[in-house]
Amino acid sequence: MSGTAALRALPAVDQMLKVPAVMVLIERHGRLVVTEELRQVLGDIRAAVRSGGAFPGEQGVVASLLGRLDHRERSNLRPLFNLTGTVLHTNLGRALLAEEAIAAAVDAMREAAALEFDLETGRRGERDSHLRQLLCELTGAEDATIVNNNAAAVLIALSTVGAGRQAIVSRGELIEIGGAFRMPDIMERAGVDLVEVGTTNRTHAKDYLGAIRPETALILKVHTSNYRIEGFTAEVPGAELAAIAHNAGVVLLNDLGSGTLVDLSGYGLGREPTVREAVAEGADLVTFSGDKLLGGPQAGFIVGRKDLIAAINRNPMKRALRVDKIRIAAMAATLKLYRDPDRLAARLPTLRMLSRPQAEIRQRAVRLAPQVAELLAPGGYRVEVCDCSSQIGSGALPVDTIPSAGLRIAAASGGALANLVALFRALPRPILGRLQDGAMILDLRCLSDEADFLKSLSEGTDHAVA
Repeated sequence: MSGTAALRALPAVDQMLKVPAVMVLIERHGRLVVTEELRQVLGDIRAAVRSGGAFPGEQGVVASLLGRLDHRERSNLRPLFNLTGTVLHTNLGRALLAEEAIAAAVDAMREAAALEFDLETGRRGERDSHLRQLLCELTGAEDATIVNNNAAAVLIALSTVGAGRQAIVSRGELIEIGGAFRMPDIMERAGVDLVEVGTTNRTHAKDYLGAIRPETALILKVHTSNYRIEGFTAEVPGAELAAIAHNAGVVLLNDLGSGTLVDLSGYGLGREPTVREAVAEGADLVTFSGDKLLGGPQAGFIVGRKDLIAAINRNPMKRALRVDKIRIAAMAATLKLYRDPDRLAARLPTLRMLSRPQAEIRQRAVRLAPQVAELLAPGGYRVEVCDCSSQIGSGALPVDTIPSAGLRIAAASGGALANLVALFRALPRPILGRLQDGAMILDLRCLSDEADFLKSLSEGTDHAVA
């Protein structure tokens, strides 16, 4: 067929919209979307024909249309395999929720719920009430409140306690974390005047004592989260800092960052201060995250003195920073798991993955290696079991690693390896590893379903070995 004849053979948009297969797509995606994509498909085919290409026929038009619609509907926010070795990966959504939390969130989405309605009195209630008792029980604090993340918790606490006055902070704790979150900037937005004390590596009690003035509203202690200063260092312990603050009549605000409700050393991990310990040391307010070490949905908690929590709840920013019923339901279910510490690691995905023994992970790698090698061998890729190191992520224990195991995939060239990495990202359920020493490492610490992993991998094998 000549080029002119092929162009004449191209169907019109209206004609294609009446094709049964296209009508099915209209039912699924809507006429407006299908018409828009169909015009693009026919336009691309027309350009290809003019350049000497062949008309693919009606079936070819439908196939191209289906491909465009599938690509359009595919969300980047879709499940993937986190084999990077970072358990709480900020870019990958941090904590996976427990089944109990997922079920609670689904119930909250599906039905009306007494979010701000007191079923006992029949009057308006408070959404924080669904979490207050649990948080006080688990932390030993007098009162508690919740906002949408820990940055918001720090912001509203500073604004409430210190707006128009001074806050004292060690220079070694003026952190910057992901997303350009800088503590000095947050303090400025909260209307607090920053007073730096000590040096980057050493701050003493006398530094705080010498900085207290009538204008001082609080002392701020900040967990350094994603870095650690080692060597010739000094910092003032929380209990001593609380005594200094209280003797001066000012507030001690302790920002724990990730925060944990249990002693992680009991799970074979490094030691992190718990929220209960920070409260017991005398901090007037403690802030921490819900979606990191705690293992719940994104949230920021503030626990501490009842009068200060009440003042925070009266702050006009509280409404702007509040969380919805879905997160409250999921968080309540997550917190309830902490009432049964003996089964916590089995039920909370974060702790289960962090505490998984290296030997168990290596056994999984040994099982998977031959199957992965068979799938990738035609492309010249070599697969072997390897030992590797995982990290917690999200600023927790930044210099500590956890012994793990996985698969090391090597390629004949850097270009072939880059192609494999890109292919893995393009899978319907992407596989994300990390590049290390000229190979791709798939750390299996966070892999829970071997069958799904092999299925996803096999879907891309034809392209991988082309």
